[in-house]
Amino acid sequence: MAKELPACPVEMTLQLMGNRWKVLIIRDLLEGTKRFGELKKSIGSITQKVLTQNLREMEESGLVIRKVYAEVPPRVDYTLTETGYSLRPILNSMVEWGTSYKVKLNSDGL
Repeated sequence: MAKELPACPVEMTLQLMGNRWKVLIIRDLLEGTKRFGELKKSIGSITQKVLTQNLREMEESGLVIRKVYAEVPPRVDYTLTETGYSLRPILNSMVEWGTSYKVKLNSDGL
């Protein structure tokens, strides 16, 4: 049975990338394929369990491709799909807005 999707496009986007961890995962994967350990190190305060859960959800949503290599120890790479890469303009807008906001706060002495 197909998952029912929100009627509102903003709600749909938030559902796909609606927590800080997913946004940070997308940010890192926009640079290219990363291994699990690289993502965990880059994001920092995320637990292994939460990172795994978010990556699985993103894979189910069609944002991430997971590739497992038959090696010892096992190696797993994560790459954004074309749909995942299509989120780049949203993240770029977030960078621009966050930078402007930070400058404004600093100039206003807040």
